[in-house]
Amino acid sequence: MNSLAGILPGLPYGLEWRLLLIPLITGIIGYGTNWVAIQLLFHPIDFVGLRVPGMKEIAPAFPRKLKQIPGVVEGRLGWQGIIPSRSARMGTIAAEKGIAKIATEREFYEEFDPERIATHMVTNSKDEMRELTEDVFREEYPELWHNTPTPVRELVHARVQERLPRIADEITDEIGDNIDELLDINLMITNHLDENPELLNRLFLEVGDRELKFIINSGFLIGGLLGCLTIPLFLYIESDLVLPVAGILVGYATNWIALKIIFLPIEERRVGPFRLQGLFIKRQPEAAEKYAEIVADEIVTIGNVAENLMYGSQSDRTRKMIRDSIRPEVDRAVGIAGPAIRLTTGSEQYEEVRETFASESVDRTIEPLQDPEFNEERSEAIRQLITDRIKSLDPRDFVGLLRPAFVEDEWMLILLGAVLGFVAGWIQLAVVTAA
Repeated sequence: MNSLAGILPGLPYGLEWRLLLIPLITGIIGYGTNWVAIQLLFHPIDFVGLRVPGMKEIAPAFPRKLKQIPGVVEGRLGWQGIIPSRSARMGTIAAEKGIAKIATEREFYEEFDPERIATHMVTNSKDEMRELTEDVFREEYPELWHNTPTPVRELVHARVQERLPRIADEITDEIGDNIDELLDINLMITNHLDENPELLNRLFLEVGDRELKFIINSGFLIGGLLGCLTIPLFLYIESDLVLPVAGILVGYATNWIALKIIFLPIEERRVGPFRLQGLFIKRQPEAAEKYAEIVADEIVTIGNVAENLMYGSQSDRTRKMIRDSIRPEVDRAVGIAGPAIRLTTGSEQYEEVRETFASESVDRTIEPLQDPEFNEERSEAIRQLITDRIKSLDPRDFVGLLRPAFVEDEWMLILLGAVLGFVAGWIQLAVVTAA
């Protein structure tokens, strides 16, 4: 039936119009395989599958490509979105090839405006510091604090409040002077994205929204064109494997072509009257704004910077620096009560109070920087900085913002399209050859 004679009058009834369905169905295959491939790139967030006994032990001997499939190294059979499964690696790429090229730790910190940070710390630490003062003296020297006249206690509180602006200014200045050593912005970004894979998905889905839609929609057009070439093969080659094999080629080619069109050529090229350049690169100004919005609102925030300073790799240095700034202020703030405490408890115990107060103050003074409203207020400056810097990036650096998500596991995305195309090819065969 599938021969040159098939196009003659002896062709089985109805096969003529069913042959015309091949381009349509192939287009649907191209669209469907691309849609599924994109979904599998980002979903599910968490691994879905089962553990295979003994697989984890033999996994190290598997080929490198096979070990890149989500779950294989852990001895599990199933699926997890490629991006979420590589959250640590993707976070590193986003930091090193993207955000780190936009600005330095110092530039980000200065854009936050240290003076505004200090003012916010003072304004929002007053109640906390009063409570801290009460707690420290009540816990360390309950009788002394209880017997201290109320006017004296209030004088201590007043002096603590009076010294807060100086403390805050000194802390922000010290952090600013040493920000390059205290803050590891690459590690901060990597850890944050690794802990929040859904945010990593958003970064690629929203910045590359139009490009991802193009991959899906182009599958129908490219698949349809390839389907037209499939018709003579189906007629000339007498084998039921023609359409399934063609499905493999369609699923593979549609993804491969779409990915190349998005990112290549990097530099604009002229071909006759046409100007050719990767679709994503042409959208550099628009993509810059969306990228800046997500990074400024969710990743490089004052809250995250404070978190990294206080609990990151250099947190010991940060905390010591803040304690050293606070200790001298304890003497000045305690003032009148200081001699009484030394006389009653001894200098050694006074030093313990001083140290306790300084240590406890560290978290109390930094805590206000987690305030969502304050983070939102300061994110505008970061957003503008990132937008301006991305718009001025060289095309090759700009491509690095999004392309690594695909290049890292491009083969897997294309292979998925091929496998899905093979399955769809058998469905196509059943439709075309139906009696």
